[in-house]
Amino acid sequence: MLTDSEKALARAVLIHGPISRSALTTRLGLSPASLTRLAKPFLDRGLLIELDDTADGTVGRPVRPLDVAPDIGRFVGVKLTGDALHVVATDVRATLLGVTQRPLRDRRPEAVAAEVAAAVAELGLLSPSGVGVSLGGSVRDDVVEFAPFLGWEDVAFAPLLERLVGSPVSLENDLVALAEAERWFGLGRGIPGFSVITIGAGVGYGLVVHGEVVRSREAGLGLGGHLPLSAVGPVCHMGHRGCAEAMLTSGSIAAQVSASLQRSVGYDEALALAAAGDPAARAVVDAAADALARFVALAANLTMQPATVLAGEGIGLFAVAEDRVRRAIAGERDPRADPIELYIDESGFTAWARGAAAVAIQAAVDRLALD
Repeated sequence: MLTDSEKALARAVLIHGPISRSALTTRLGLSPASLTRLAKPFLDRGLLIELDDTADGTVGRPVRPLDVAPDIGRFVGVKLTGDALHVVATDVRATLLGVTQRPLRDRRPEAVAAEVAAAVAELGLLSPSGVGVSLGGSVRDDVVEFAPFLGWEDVAFAPLLERLVGSPVSLENDLVALAEAERWFGLGRGIPGFSVITIGAGVGYGLVVHGEVVRSREAGLGLGGHLPLSAVGPVCHMGHRGCAEAMLTSGSIAAQVSASLQRSVGYDEALALAAAGDPAARAVVDAAADALARFVALAANLTMQPATVLAGEGIGLFAVAEDRVRRAIAGERDPRADPIELYIDESGFTAWARGAAAVAIQAAVDRLALD
């Protein structure tokens, strides 16, 4: 296993590479000689490579940036929902190499594992370096403590899936996995602190502080979904009026528009009607936009992290109501506070699956051995 210093070097090059040795010494707090000694085993094993000389604008000889070897691993990320699995194949930096989706007609763990294995084979990855699985619920070690969308409780899913795919499997809560992907490879890369807010079938909230994802067993409880956002909004399934779940989930928005129009309307149609100026749809979407803005502002006000990544399969709401969301956020902030920077991940379910792949990549780094 890697030492802490070796692990820090591997992660720094993976996240920030190609990166010069001088930048690495600054980032890691090492002397040039110490960095040379630390990097040598990685270079000898072909895990890191030196790129061609480049000029960095300083006096002296050109630098040779360090980078990860491009073909050192292929990974799979799986996002499980109650009715489907979304699967991606990636390289070691979570760059997409393939995407597939399969319906989930049988929620028994054995059946779900078989579907995941079939999806991995469909993507052409016979022996991936690692498989990450994310889901809404509580995960500890290799066990899904509970996953309400799947109806699971105390399911040892990782070893079950490992037997079928023949690769190490990492399990994680989907919000934590998404936050890790945004921190390492996505819109939050290089930002020391930010919130992650997702909207879709549910509402999720994650947090990065000092470059680390805040982890808690409560991450799977969906506590952000019941944050009160409107005193006059609809009621959620737990009886909370105007909470995030009642105001922002795709199902609630579609149901409100359907009730107003007295016909069945799906989420995408509700947003399209609002964009076209339908009064009933516009009223619902405007209320949702105000609620989303309040959620963003509350997260920034309470955590003092002014950057926010918005994601999830329901993120189309932001595109329809962006101006209103931004105005409402400004109205919820002290004018002397730093402006909130919004980063929009529009990749939907792919973002969730890529988050799972990022967790698999992190686990692979932790498993590395240089001897």
